[in-house]
Amino acid sequence: MGKPTGFVEWPRVPAPKRDKAERLEDWRELHLALAPEESKRQAGRCMDCGVPFCHQGCPLGNLIPDFNDAVYRGQWKEAYQVLSRTNTFPEFTGRLCPAPCEAACVLAIDQDAVTIEQLEKEISERAFAEGWVKPRPPARRTGRRVAVVGSGPAGLAAASQLNAAGHTVTVYEKDARAGGLLRYGIPDFKLEKSVLDRRLALMEAEGIVFRTGEDVGATTGYRVLREQYDGVVLALGARRARELDVPGRELSGVLQAMDYLEHQNRVVTAGAAPDARLEARGKRVIILGGGDTGSDCLGTALRQGAASVTQVELLPAPPSVRAKENPWPRWPLVFRTSSSQEEGGERAFALLTKRLEGEDGQLKRLHAVRVEVQREPGGAMKLLEVPGSEQVFDVDLLVLAMGFTGPETGPLAEELGVKLSPRGTVQVDAKFATSAPGVYCAGDASRGASLIVWALADGREAARALDAWLSGSASVLPTRGQDCAF
Repeated sequence: MGKPTGFVEWPRVPAPKRDKAERLEDWRELHLALAPEESKRQAGRCMDCGVPFCHQGCPLGNLIPDFNDAVYRGQWKEAYQVLSRTNTFPEFTGRLCPAPCEAACVLAIDQDAVTIEQLEKEISERAFAEGWVKPRPPARRTGRRVAVVGSGPAGLAAASQLNAAGHTVTVYEKDARAGGLLRYGIPDFKLEKSVLDRRLALMEAEGIVFRTGEDVGATTGYRVLREQYDGVVLALGARRARELDVPGRELSGVLQAMDYLEHQNRVVTAGAAPDARLEARGKRVIILGGGDTGSDCLGTALRQGAASVTQVELLPAPPSVRAKENPWPRWPLVFRTSSSQEEGGERAFALLTKRLEGEDGQLKRLHAVRVEVQREPGGAMKLLEVPGSEQVFDVDLLVLAMGFTGPETGPLAEELGVKLSPRGTVQVDAKFATSAPGVYCAGDASRGASLIVWALADGREAARALDAWLSGSASVLPTRGQDCAF
């Protein structure tokens, strides 16, 4: 490595953030860039560990020590070339990935991990600024046509790889603009949509066609699509939300998280008219769910001017340090504070919602009870209600951010003969092939709700498998962690 003792000499310095009071007044990205010299030092902290466990932590197999070394040496173009070999969209992961690679960093055994995620962002933004990111249409076309259903991370990754292999790719998106979850589910304070539009313009320049406002399964049948194309990639996401099955769920003022986030994204980026039913201004807001989606809802409610916001989690607060049964390099199950949680609001743990109460059809109160975790023989977890621990919360807007159970498959199984798993996801084999010939599936639709980095990895691998199926031989596309062969 360029600086074998860098991790001893320099502490971890996270990306700077805009002042909280300032960023709550707008929807712009909250993270700022590192200074070039600080980026060099942070890259120099990547130690000569011998076995880079960060590779194991990264679903894409990014060559992390290699691009860190290049940044330390000031070779930014080389760093981008290394990073872009394995990561189709580093400008997305550098903003949105929870960085399992950092959890697996050898430094994380007893120190602060290398700032891998931020360095990905710094490398990709330098590459765009310097003009190194240019359209790369394929040198030849195979004559094969592929349809990709869904333009979220998995669909875009699959489309990019299949196009690079020379196939003619058309991406179908039911919404008015492409991007899927990246456009409509992620708030601008985490990903400004100009970053997404910049990449989509490059993909179009490379020959990829986007057909927006076309809901496959409704306006276009899956069977018709399969007849028109040589291959199909399903990248439907996992939009089926987990429900709250308690008395009072039907009251006005109870929303699913994605309905709430999508509305605000349409207001911010598409000029949609605000809807008072989906606005938090002046309201007492409770968010059920403590994950990334719940945190995004919190940041949104604060920017909308909520009177108060409380984020409620079902499970007890995790420990501040790793438990013995959660050793490195596993993902650390520890207490975290997101950027939205830094901005305000309250957090409550170990509370189970029992019923909702309203007046004249409008939500007014949430009744909950405290729970404790009991471990069953074999490690199973059971939640026990604590007698006499009932609590009542005043609430005007309840946002359900309790996770997602699978894709909205609609007529998919009937029209294509695609089998579904017992949990309702699209069933695939080890190469992402469904039970229907020539139909592959990638991302949350087959995996279940997961991370953006897994969606990208699955999209790339599904494209590689479909390319091999179309050509009848080994794919020219790279496997995980490998350079391109074309």
